[in-house]
Amino acid sequence: MPTFVYSGKTASGELRKGELQAASVAQATAALRRQQIMPSSISKKGGGLSGINIKLPGFAEKVKTKDLVIFSRQFATMIDAGLPLVQCLDILATQQENAEFKRVLIEVKSSVEGGSTFADALRKHPKVFDDLYVNLIAAGEVGGILDTILNRLSGFLEKAEKLKGKIKGAMTYPSAVIVIAALIVTGLLLWVVPIFENMFASFGQSLPAPTQVVVNMSKFLQSSWYILLGFIFGTIVGIKYAYKTPKGRKLIDQLLLKAPVIGDLIRKTAVARFTRTLGTMLSSGVPILEGLEIVSKTSGNVVIEEAIMKARTSLSQGKTLADPLMETKVFPGMVTQMIAVGESTGALDNMLTKIADFYEEEVDQAVEALTSLIEPMLMAFLGVVVGGLVIALYLPIFQIAGAAGG
Repeated sequence: MPTFVYSGKTASGELRKGELQAASVAQATAALRRQQIMPSSISKKGGGLSGINIKLPGFAEKVKTKDLVIFSRQFATMIDAGLPLVQCLDILATQQENAEFKRVLIEVKSSVEGGSTFADALRKHPKVFDDLYVNLIAAGEVGGILDTILNRLSGFLEKAEKLKGKIKGAMTYPSAVIVIAALIVTGLLLWVVPIFENMFASFGQSLPAPTQVVVNMSKFLQSSWYILLGFIFGTIVGIKYAYKTPKGRKLIDQLLLKAPVIGDLIRKTAVARFTRTLGTMLSSGVPILEGLEIVSKTSGNVVIEEAIMKARTSLSQGKTLADPLMETKVFPGMVTQMIAVGESTGALDNMLTKIADFYEEEVDQAVEALTSLIEPMLMAFLGVVVGGLVIALYLPIFQIAGAAGG
């Protein structure tokens, strides 16, 4: 059984240090509490680097949203129970299964022990804790409501992940069908069409136009497949490169917002994310100007980001939030009107939460409508492409059979 080194205070305020044996940090904490000692830190004796995971470049385990949700809920429960902050981090790091997250929590704990605030310690790890998370934690520390903030954060992260999952789910089916259709067509052109081409050559007759087109496509794919592959690869790389430039990203985001069906879904998703995030920040005590700056970065669309920053600038000049949002024409009229009502009644955070609830339901309906629309379109696409190829291949046979019958 491992030995733990601890330090803590008794009920009378006397500082105690010592060692004890326990199966885990949690059991050691329970044993000290039975001795009426409130531990401030517990560490395994002779642990050295045992609690630290070596990080190999490119092989670090990713910290998922689910890990953050569980961490936030457990942390909130421990803080509410009166455990010291350092002790909470120690326990959570010890039981963390994600190696990368465990490493981060150990470093956060070390920073807090070194005198940093919890928020400042989290800010050193932006890939795990974003600006939204860090600023809400800072507001919780200042207001003395860290457990409440952590519970709000876990609820917010769960809703955000659920929303993201729905969008991904809607895109998975059509993407899979298109990939399978491309593989089927490629297989037909590479291996099936050449067999028919040899058979057609023995007929000694000219081929119908559709059949000749398919044969030419097959020959091109067999002889110049690398050109097609290079074109596809170049297009993907070009789009990614363009998206990294300010002008390119703005152009692509504008086109996405104007796209039929998809554009409406993107807009509703952005509104739901904007209102949910800003509502959570305002209800947690984060200043609205700071909140708007953070929310704009999480919008996922540069057009919407610019609209939010324009509203922030107007707000800093003493104007309302609703009017500049309305002028951008990015947000629906209902959203700006409800925000105006929330501002006038002094309940903007509650109004933003109601808007988020409404638009998350709208996203659900939009996803269902998109799925219902995509399914018949994909069936028609497969029918035209695959069916067209098959018909083109059998046209010469039908012609010969017709001529022989005539």
